[in-house]
Amino acid sequence: MALVVRVFLAVVLVVMAALKVSHAAVHKVGDSAGWTTIGGVDYKKWAASKTFHVGDVIKFEYNSQFHNVMHVTHPMYQSCNASVPLDSYATGNDTITITTKGHHFFICGIPGHCQAGQKVDINVLRHPSAAAPTPALASPAVPVAHAPAAPGPNMAAPLKSVKGQFVVLGLAIATLAVLVSGLA
Repeated sequence: MALVVRVFLAVVLVVMAALKVSHAAVHKVGDSAGWTTIGGVDYKKWAASKTFHVGDVIKFEYNSQFHNVMHVTHPMYQSCNASVPLDSYATGNDTITITTKGHHFFICGIPGHCQAGQKVDINVLRHPSAAAPTPALASPAVPVAHAPAAPGPNMAAPLKSVKGQFVVLGLAIATLAVLVSGLA
């Protein structure tokens, strides 16, 4: 019986970890246009239309022959100074996982590109689960997907993660059932 309890606790911990990790959304900078100077993408407007949280992934897709991504400080962002970036990326398909709340500033370090508007300020809010305290006697929280009236491409990742959570939970319960029935 002690083995069943240990296995059950291990399965519960794995499920809880999977639920916690899979809340991240993926945000492609510039949506379908990507990270570019062509087409007049307004990255300030793009960022203002999104809600960013700790754990989200920011994806920069661009032609690496003509662009790059520099993570910079606020003064460097304002002056388009790419001389000493906090981080730099140049693959053309860069993903950055946001690990802290607050502003994260990115510019293209190619001369003239930042001045032409190829810069973005990602303002990261606290994760929703951290903002709402859980009552002491409440049942375990189940993620709820709130879909807007007309879901955009940005909602795809969160909705897929909720579906994946139920798959993981189902697999954990099935594994536990097999283990318990095998011991009986």
